[in-house]
Amino acid sequence: MGLPVTGRDGAYTVNESVKIEHPKLVKLLQLAYSAEKAAAFAYIGHAGSVKNQDEKVAIKQIEMDEWQHREAVLSIMKQHAIPPSRYFEIKYHIIGRIISASCYVIGWFMPYYFAGRLESGNVCEYFIMMRYFNEIGITAHDDVLYEMGMKEKEHEVYFQNGLHNNPLLPLFERIFGWGNKSSFNDVDLATKHPVEESKEYCKHRK
Repeated sequence: MGLPVTGRDGAYTVNESVKIEHPKLVKLLQLAYSAEKAAAFAYIGHAGSVKNQDEKVAIKQIEMDEWQHREAVLSIMKQHAIPPSRYFEIKYHIIGRIISASCYVIGWFMPYYFAGRLESGNVCEYFIMMRYFNEIGITAHDDVLYEMGMKEKEHEVYFQNGLHNNPLLPLFERIFGWGNKSSFNDVDLATKHPVEESKEYCKHRK
């Protein structure tokens, strides 16, 4: 097993496999890794079900982002000798395939709405991971976790903008807690914190 190297700020950078003892962080990494596959599968169906070509292209790009996030999370896991969870892999594989197929039968609004709601929650996962890593003195992953969190916010905003004037949105927002006026994160792309201050995000989430 490799050893952590202390940087100028006293925190660890990671050169080789550094095993960590942080159950919440380990579970969150495993969950994110598998959930990204479910999201990517869902977007395959979502892109296939929409008729507008520009929407197809945009949703296909979001799918590719999710695959890239999955690869990035796996890279982090490997550096800390964290294996994927077989349970999460099977569970989210099934969930993703079901959602993908359902996009062809539930109309246009619901895939857009629940994709946006899901992305809204996903934003905080990456900032919480950063905070957990920093709690044990590891800052090597800050940049990539920050970029993934911001990319998830971009995804949320895309779906939010697509639904902005839809007459169903106020009703769904009241029922499901996400929409034009409600988000599950406190990130504002117009006034983004820099990486070193981004630990302030999502403090309402544990």
